[in-house]
Amino acid sequence: MDNSNERRKRWIAAHPELVTKPSMKRRKVGHDYCGVAIYLVTLCVEGRRPVLGALNGPDERHVMPWVYPSQLGLAVRRAWQEIPQYHPQVKLLGFQLMPDHVHGIIHVTTPMPQPLGRLIQGFKKGCRDAINAIAPDGGTLWEEGYNDRILKGPGQLDRWIQYLIDNPRRLWEKRHNQDLFIQQTGMTIGTTPVTMMGNRFLLDYPEKLAVKCSRRLSKEEIEAECHRCLELACQGVVLVSPCISPGEKEVMGRAFEAGHPIIVLIENGFSPYQKPSGRQFDACCEGRLLLIAPWPHHDDYRKITRAQCDTLNALARHISNNDFLLNQR
Repeated sequence: MDNSNERRKRWIAAHPELVTKPSMKRRKVGHDYCGVAIYLVTLCVEGRRPVLGALNGPDERHVMPWVYPSQLGLAVRRAWQEIPQYHPQVKLLGFQLMPDHVHGIIHVTTPMPQPLGRLIQGFKKGCRDAINAIAPDGGTLWEEGYNDRILKGPGQLDRWIQYLIDNPRRLWEKRHNQDLFIQQTGMTIGTTPVTMMGNRFLLDYPEKLAVKCSRRLSKEEIEAECHRCLELACQGVVLVSPCISPGEKEVMGRAFEAGHPIIVLIENGFSPYQKPSGRQFDACCEGRLLLIAPWPHHDDYRKITRAQCDTLNALARHISNNDFLLNQR
């Protein structure tokens, strides 16, 4: 029987121009995009123009913010719903129309004769046909390419379905709390320039504590450190840490769960459209989270180095000692 690797090799040999196509934004190397899998797919409008709909706040019919689709947005949604007609191997598990992009969850239930990219090309063609029917000179709708995330971890599908449902609320909160989600530059900690996102006024708190826990700490010692730090947090001290060691993660995790304000230093910087996700998003809205990154964003996984750990811990100490400069603009 033909296995997925052999099928993929044959398809690559037959379609080399698509393998090297520059519009492929993010693909997992070695993954069989014809095989059974669940994908979260994101497509953005060219220039991020808000042509697919308008964001509205809660009203008598909607308890949460929601997106009212434009005529074009309705056509895009119909094109998405028609995908199984052309690709019977897939089921559609979720979809969210936003003013300038869409998210969709696709379940490939049996191997497809062509890869996921061809399915997305067909969807875009369906959208293009709809544009021509609505506005013959409507121009290009989508950016080149798309992003995909392979969903396979425990509970990952349910979390991303909830993410799609909650997307309009997050955009509403972002628009009404813009200062909390703008990437802020112009700050130097010690001698290191950094980028921030979240409530920068946490830096103005009079008392801040750098949380540093050795990896050698026992469970009992970590528990004692949690108790000490949470007592201080209850007294108004802002905890600061890169959350590297198990003890640091435990302390900061408990402080976060208890609703205390925290400052977290991170190894990976912020991408252009990035905003905190999940509960971090809500914590930013509540003004109790500040994320600080000394390095640029990268898409690939990188194991943090000892030198980076030392740098992040040094930055936490500088913050707790108020050794930073923020350029006012």
